[in-house]
Amino acid sequence: MLSIIFFCLSIWGWGSLGIVLSLITFGPFVIFYLAFYILCFVGGGFVVTLLFGKTNSEKYLEQCEHSFLPPTSTGIPKCLEEMKREARTIKIDRRLTGANIIDEPLQQVIQFSLRDYVQYWYYTLSDDESFLLEIRQTLQNALIQFATRSKEIDWQPYFTTRIVDDFGTHLRVFRKAQQKITEKDEQAKGTAEDLVDTFFEVEVEMEKDVCRDLVCTSPKDEEGFLRDLCEVLLYLLLPPGDFQNKIMRYFVREILARGILLPLINQLSDPDYINQYIIWMIRDSNCNYEAFMNIIKLSDNIGELEAVRDKAAEELQYLRSLDTVGDDINTIKNQINSLLFVKKVCDSRIQRLQSGKEINTVKLAANFGKLCTVPLDSILVDNVALQFFMDYMQQTGGQAHLFFWMTVEGYRVTAQQQLEVLLSRQKDGKHQTNQTKGLLRAAAVGIYEQYLSEKASPRVTVDDYLVAKLADTLNHEDPTPEIFDDIQRKVYELMLRDERFYPSFRQNALYVRMLAELDMLKDPSFRGSDDGDGGKNDIFLACKLSLAFYTFKVKCEVMNISVLLYIHPCHE
Repeated sequence: MLSIIFFCLSIWGWGSLGIVLSLITFGPFVIFYLAFYILCFVGGGFVVTLLFGKTNSEKYLEQCEHSFLPPTSTGIPKCLEEMKREARTIKIDRRLTGANIIDEPLQQVIQFSLRDYVQYWYYTLSDDESFLLEIRQTLQNALIQFATRSKEIDWQPYFTTRIVDDFGTHLRVFRKAQQKITEKDEQAKGTAEDLVDTFFEVEVEMEKDVCRDLVCTSPKDEEGFLRDLCEVLLYLLLPPGDFQNKIMRYFVREILARGILLPLINQLSDPDYINQYIIWMIRDSNCNYEAFMNIIKLSDNIGELEAVRDKAAEELQYLRSLDTVGDDINTIKNQINSLLFVKKVCDSRIQRLQSGKEINTVKLAANFGKLCTVPLDSILVDNVALQFFMDYMQQTGGQAHLFFWMTVEGYRVTAQQQLEVLLSRQKDGKHQTNQTKGLLRAAAVGIYEQYLSEKASPRVTVDDYLVAKLADTLNHEDPTPEIFDDIQRKVYELMLRDERFYPSFRQNALYVRMLAELDMLKDPSFRGSDDGDGGKNDIFLACKLSLAFYTFKVKCEVMNISVLLYIHPCHE
């Protein structure tokens, strides 16, 4: 034990003595000198090793260059051959739907989507085109399946019934929400956020506990909904093998949801895009005088009326500044008079809206018997009057009767025109009877299914024997323009005599507003007598047949025959 202690003390002693002597001999910087010497030793060793390796490598390369032996293999020959193989040109089948006018824009959409959402990051990882080709092929397979299944769908009932009903429901919800907002006190009226909240509250009430507020107001929920929708579409459209590939499926899902559907929805819901599209559609069509004045008289937007008035004043100043002679003077005078009349109508409408005395319905309601009596026949053929009557029928739940009457009227006109065309073609030796009658039968069956069948909702209430007679005629006889006449006559009599419809409409404030818009409250010649007899007068001269305004024209070309298929108007 003592020997170990003496040994440790001797080590510490000799070590301390060495340190003291080093400091005395070399000074206090001995530690830095020692580290520097060690670093130089290690660095010199590396330099010698590198120079030796370089010299030997150069000698080896010189020997290989002057040797007739094959070079040493540096990798697996097959892998090297695959890597050195030139890239082959990839051929893509660009056919999607079979129509070149549709396929080319779809191919551009696919190309731009890959460019904007995949290629910009993929090329930083690899130059191999096989992955991009697989994504493109998967997208094309989905579009091909979608196009194939779309051809199996009967689109006419969807566009003429389903989408119109959905659009009408949306308008009803929006109008009811607006009505609730206007019923609040002036201090309680809120901003657009209040209208949105009220809209979805009304939607829950009318849609039976269905509310889409999160999807419509939350971007995160909207993206999640679109992803789920794309998942369902890919499940239905992709082959099982492609769908089970999760990586590929997720890529395609994100491209469809965030690269195609979401930008499309954002663009279609942009008010500026909608306005520009409407302007583009009406740019080449001239609005007639009657329609223009009706728009001014029915407008409730003071800003729009002021804009029209200012534009009319600007045109007046321009016309008055012209220095013309001869026949141009009369033309300019007529234009000035027309602009003055437009300006006067705008000022009158703005004054009525600002004063809050647009129509004193309370005062006029006490004297309904003294108001002009507009026949139901005239209401059904006048744009302005029909709109007020339509609003009233929707309030009372009788809109199906009115829509049925208008749809049958459109069908009769269409059938007469097409049968006349068919007769003239038969005289010329062209036989196309089956195609025309088939289209007319399809239109007649569509009207029956939509309004009279047991599945119709809402259903027009008429005698069962008339409906059964019509069904038998559709099954065993060719359709004629008069096939719905008996039922249409019953529906007209129902609207005319039922206290819920036309008689009550004449006692409603909407009737007074209709007379005001038709300028039939100020002119004494239109007023009835004190005993309640309304002057029917010359209302027919002021009304024009406008059924085309409430019809949807679908041009069906089969063997050079064009058929106009009329559908019921929007429920709002």
